[in-house]
Amino acid sequence: MPFDTIDYRVDGHTATLILNRPDALNALSPHMITELRAAYAEAEADDRVWTLVVTGSGRAFCTGADVTEIPADGRVVNPRPYLSTYEQWEAPQEGTPPFRTMTKPVLVAINGLCCGAGLDWVTTGDIVIASERAQFFDPHVSIGLVAGREMVRLSRVLPRTVALRMALTGKYERMSAERAYELGMITEIVEHARLLERACEVAEIVNTNAPLAVRGTRLAILKGLDVPLHQAEMMAESFRERVVRTEDAQEGPRAFAEKRSARWQCR
Repeated sequence: MPFDTIDYRVDGHTATLILNRPDALNALSPHMITELRAAYAEAEADDRVWTLVVTGSGRAFCTGADVTEIPADGRVVNPRPYLSTYEQWEAPQEGTPPFRTMTKPVLVAINGLCCGAGLDWVTTGDIVIASERAQFFDPHVSIGLVAGREMVRLSRVLPRTVALRMALTGKYERMSAERAYELGMITEIVEHARLLERACEVAEIVNTNAPLAVRGTRLAILKGLDVPLHQAEMMAESFRERVVRTEDAQEGPRAFAEKRSARWQCR
């Protein structure tokens, strides 16, 4: 489907989603949020797509919510009656990929400024790389707002004192790509001009593997983080048992024995 605020395309088994409001530093408007959710759903439902790459256009990845489109009372306008949907009871997700429910991996390529709700892609993406020009910060307290889910999530990724420093210094301190790499917040720094190319290269590496095995592994790790170790181990084994019954699980050992590349069918 055509989009106004994002670009979405599929090449091979990789879907690429580009945040495309460069004049607004890719700030999240209600319309953009709607389009992002539609694109995530499209990628998840498309059997051709095995991996999703997300990046931004212009000098920013995403600078959070578009404050020019937030009502004075701070509430996001919702056409449904108040508290009539599960979404309205949840923490606001804005541009966050539905990482708790989708199965396909999300590779995030941070091309520039990343702050506020933009940090959600950093903390919920499966693989995160960044341009040498990337900068990270959280401006909430500098504009009179509590740093909510964004910094709660980031405190699970960064050391507590580092997350607190980012949260409490607001817009007045920025973390470089080099520092983010040192802390494990991103996994690779890329020359700016090659960022999207490199993201697609990494996605292709992921896609070389058995797609159902990739999804089961991803789910085992993510869901296991929220439960005690033994329970996580048992849940991971349940995912292994499901995948071992697939055709691809038979194809992998066969291709290895025959010394050829596996032909994955995603079934």
